[in-house]
Amino acid sequence: MSLIGQIWLKLFVVIALAFVGGVVVHTDAMRDTLQTQLQLKNADNATALAQVLSQQKGDEALMELALSAQFDTGFYRRIRFVGADGVQRFLREGRPQPLAAPRWFAQWLPIAAAPGVAQVSDGWRALGHIEVESQGSFAHDELWHAVQRGATAMLMLGLLAAAAGALMVGRIRRPLERAVEQAHSLERGEYVTVEEPSTPELRRLVSAMNSMVLRLKQVFEGQATQVETLRRQANCDALTGLSNRAHFMGQLDAALHREDGSAEGGLVLLRILDLAELNRSIGHDSADRMIATIAQALQAYTTRADGCFVGRLNGSDFAICLPVGGVAEETARALCAALQAVLPAFGKQAAVAAGAVETVRATALAALMAQADLALARAEAKGAFAVETAGEPGTTLARLGEGGWRRRLHEALAAGRASLVEYPVRSRSGQLVHLECPLRVQLEPGGEPEPAARWLPLAGRAHLTAALDERALSLALGAITLDGQPRAVNLAIASLGDSGFAARVRAQLLQAPRAARLVWLEVPEAAAADQFELVRELARQLRPTGARVGLEHAGERIGRIERLFELGLDYVKLDASITRDIARDAARAGFVNGVVAMLHSLSVQVIAEGVAQAQDADALWQCGVDAQTGPFVSAQRG
Repeated sequence: MSLIGQIWLKLFVVIALAFVGGVVVHTDAMRDTLQTQLQLKNADNATALAQVLSQQKGDEALMELALSAQFDTGFYRRIRFVGADGVQRFLREGRPQPLAAPRWFAQWLPIAAAPGVAQVSDGWRALGHIEVESQGSFAHDELWHAVQRGATAMLMLGLLAAAAGALMVGRIRRPLERAVEQAHSLERGEYVTVEEPSTPELRRLVSAMNSMVLRLKQVFEGQATQVETLRRQANCDALTGLSNRAHFMGQLDAALHREDGSAEGGLVLLRILDLAELNRSIGHDSADRMIATIAQALQAYTTRADGCFVGRLNGSDFAICLPVGGVAEETARALCAALQAVLPAFGKQAAVAAGAVETVRATALAALMAQADLALARAEAKGAFAVETAGEPGTTLARLGEGGWRRRLHEALAAGRASLVEYPVRSRSGQLVHLECPLRVQLEPGGEPEPAARWLPLAGRAHLTAALDERALSLALGAITLDGQPRAVNLAIASLGDSGFAARVRAQLLQAPRAARLVWLEVPEAAAADQFELVRELARQLRPTGARVGLEHAGERIGRIERLFELGLDYVKLDASITRDIARDAARAGFVNGVVAMLHSLSVQVIAEGVAQAQDADALWQCGVDAQTGPFVSAQRG
């Protein structure tokens, strides 16, 4: 039994005992009082009747007449007159009077008053004695009414005591419930402190809980700082802070094959010409400052466009990946023009050359880099600040136009031309954790379903991402109802900005409560970093439905999300750029180890995305991930 239940039980027992004891004591006292009063009445009546009989001068007829008249006018059970010689001269007994009190009550609480006895005499001559016994029914009736009044009063007092007890139990329950909720929050990986109550014992308990929460929070913040340090060591160039070659190539490969990435983009390679000679002529310190200046110029592009990322591939080569097509050459020329204005300050020989290439989703990484290297080689041959391009620019959007894309998306939604594809996510034992189900839209009747990379940017501009995400959830719920397999659905960042989106998703889930418990909903890591409150509100609204909420494509900013523990996440999927070639990169393995330890301390599952090789899968299991997905997992279990 719970502590509150025990308190209520003890309170009930005390009130019940007080009620029963009070009624019993009050009843016994009233019975004694009524019994004494009845006995005194008998004595008084006997004395008064004896005086009347004494005045009859021993005339038996007159005495009998007086006794009969007294009996008929009084409320007597028995009157008896016994002469001086011991012979009974008069006896009248009345029938028992009807009781207002229950018969069982009279039997359970009898009132036995001694009869009143008085001597009758004529002067000095004794005539006998008289015995008078009054009816006791009125005493039982009065006792019954007194017990009722007393029980009612005690009941009212008991109810008042119960109400007061409820207030006191409530004062105890509230801080206890807050402490229990605080413990549940810790179990969910949330660090919540509560107000200390006034009760000394509970105040000590809550104070100890708050202290523990603060210590755990400090431990988590220390872990987050350590994870961020490991990330920089594993993924960043020490001098510029840009992504190193391994990390940049991982990001580029993931972007080229991601379902919700960009269908078209651009890649610009930038090379410092004759860096070795520059080091000799201007010195290493000046060369380092020049490299830092170039890095700052490249980094500025990442703040202007979401999905843009840069890296330092080696000592003299830099790269920038653009999230939109058709602007690679323009970006390369603008970058060279900007650097041409500042680099001569470091030396006359300071110069760069750039090669640009347009990218298309699903292009092989090696083929794309070969094209970019060819363009860069031609630019380097031309000389300082030259720009060369390779490949054909992406023209899909130009051919259809934004209006055409919007119209096709509306038509596809109206016609129900949307479907889910399924990729397994499995645990180390091979058990299916869930099916990852990105949405594909059939833009042309009878055509092939297109991945989100083709239509998601235009859906965002047309404010259709919320409708598309709701359609994906509806399809997932229907599929779960049919086969009972858990499924994960991606939610776009733009959908979170719709004020009614979370409520509509919650309503969908509540309409299918069994299927809802098998739904996994995930938003990009960037949403948690840039729109923290929206993600937290989404998780808060969806948690009662049983659906799970997590982050996808995570790792780049996971250690820098403040109050990550307040999001109430169930799982996090590490981006393919983090897991790629992890078996050959001890620094990256250390970073993943740190991320897994930090997230596990928040009771958050960790899933690795984009696992393509067996050795990477083994390395990720050793890092402690809970599940994996990617080409290798699909092939193994396909």
